[in-house]
Amino acid sequence: MVEDSAEGIFGSAINSDVALLVVGDPLCATTHTDMMIRARKSGVKVEVVHNASVMGAIASTGLQLYQFGQTVSVPFFDGTWRPDSFYNKIKYNQGGSMHTLVLLDIKVKEPDFDAMGRNQKKFMPPRFMTVNQAIAQMLEVEEKRGEGVCCSHHMAIGCARLGQPTQQIVAGTLAELLLVDFGEPLHSVVLCHSELHELERDFLEPMRAPQVTNEQSIEAARLALEQVAQLTRPEKESEDEDEESDFGPVVPTPVHTESNTESNVVVPPPPVGQAEEKLKHEMDDDDVMELFGVSPSDFSGTIEDDDE
Repeated sequence: MVEDSAEGIFGSAINSDVALLVVGDPLCATTHTDMMIRARKSGVKVEVVHNASVMGAIASTGLQLYQFGQTVSVPFFDGTWRPDSFYNKIKYNQGGSMHTLVLLDIKVKEPDFDAMGRNQKKFMPPRFMTVNQAIAQMLEVEEKRGEGVCCSHHMAIGCARLGQPTQQIVAGTLAELLLVDFGEPLHSVVLCHSELHELERDFLEPMRAPQVTNEQSIEAARLALEQVAQLTRPEKESEDEDEESDFGPVVPTPVHTESNTESNVVVPPPPVGQAEEKLKHEMDDDDVMELFGVSPSDFSGTIEDDDE
């Protein structure tokens, strides 16, 4: 983690110029704010070069940024570790007629603890949470809490690769979004408040997901709950260092969508049957370099959650 070597970073900056490159805007993460405070206490001058961030890019959904409440993070569930602090924040936002931006977990340079037990330094393949996985986990928490915050009929927006030519935005109920294939990372979700502004409704209309029947909605939610109940930290299938591990179960069969290249608005086709293969995101070092502009050896991180 970058904070573990923070003192070395700004310690070197006392007598020389040091730059820390991050994904997104540096002041959208509390880690970087903390580093700035510690650097200034050490007498290091800090300058910030701002960058594009999902916090602003989410306006591509047509939702008014002034109508957003607290941003929440959803981490990967792991066995019995299934934090739900995000649920209370979503509930708070809904009480104030506000939308909720949901950031999804990223695991890069995740230690292979089994290998560490054998005195071998290895890392798991990078993992990027999908819209489908996030919804499945939210539905599980809703089933446990039962306060009507993240129900399958609630309106939401799934986003993928915002700002890229392949940008994908699909609006629909949580049950409908479960059946959409959002493709490659990075993904995010917006939980909409029920009282959408007229302009917001008009903007989202061309982005609507294929509607599903009540029976399809119930079945999608049931399958999602069954599969997310099995979520755990991926394990190596062999001792081979080059062996890639599976990313665990995913939610019900995604529906492939076609993107309008001129407007970057998704025009989803009618629902189809079983997909030919389940959705995976297994990326090697070159893929991570292309996506982030840094190699896994230079970048490591995971979103923070109150329960961590």
